[in-house]
Amino acid sequence: MSKVTVESLVYHVAGKAYESRLFYTQGAREQPGLLMAPNWMGIGEGAERIARDVAEQGYVVLVADLYGQTLRPSNMDEAAAAMAPLKDDRFELRKRQKAALDQLVGQSKAVLAPGKLAAFGFCFGGCCALELGRADERLLAAVSFHGTLDTPLLAQEGKTKASMLVLHGAADPFVPQEQLPAFAAEMDAAKVDWQLISYGAAVHSFTDTGANLPGKMKYDAKTAKRAFRAMYNLLDEVFKA
Repeated sequence: MSKVTVESLVYHVAGKAYESRLFYTQGAREQPGLLMAPNWMGIGEGAERIARDVAEQGYVVLVADLYGQTLRPSNMDEAAAAMAPLKDDRFELRKRQKAALDQLVGQSKAVLAPGKLAAFGFCFGGCCALELGRADERLLAAVSFHGTLDTPLLAQEGKTKASMLVLHGAADPFVPQEQLPAFAAEMDAAKVDWQLISYGAAVHSFTDTGANLPGKMKYDAKTAKRAFRAMYNLLDEVFKA
């Protein structure tokens, strides 16, 4: 298995410093680029482990810093406080994600396959991936793992070009059930290619190995494996030569 290298990318948005993590295989030929939005805890050990695993499948992965270089939540209260302003201001959220995608495209460490870009994310990051998929025409796909689906900035026909994949825990108490048909209606109205897979008995954070609140947030190895396979299947499809 090829050895994955990780490096930090520091950049500025409106005078504020951000520090993302780039995962890539040195010496690899052109590979698709993936922007990963971590859960509400931001960049940390869990996010970096997932990014490394995905990069080992033949991708260049940039874990986006959506909070800023000096803000690294250490508990759920701090994470909620960091996340809330971005959930409330989707324009700002999209701006920060687009800046991170710009860094992925513009970096010189890894060789990207031209035009082959996608986004994926987890929980809050799943919401982020869908927001970027709605707004950025560079993306060929956007994938949400156990993320919320609502937005005040609906997808638009002709502008939302990414294939959208939602990987949802059917028993997730943090994603209101009414968001599922609303998302379907939004995507249909915008004529977007979309899929929604609902995994029976899975709750929130089913990909997070550290999640252990039964009935609320719980790791589920079988569901996680199925969900990642669904993502890779979509990426294989959209990135095919």
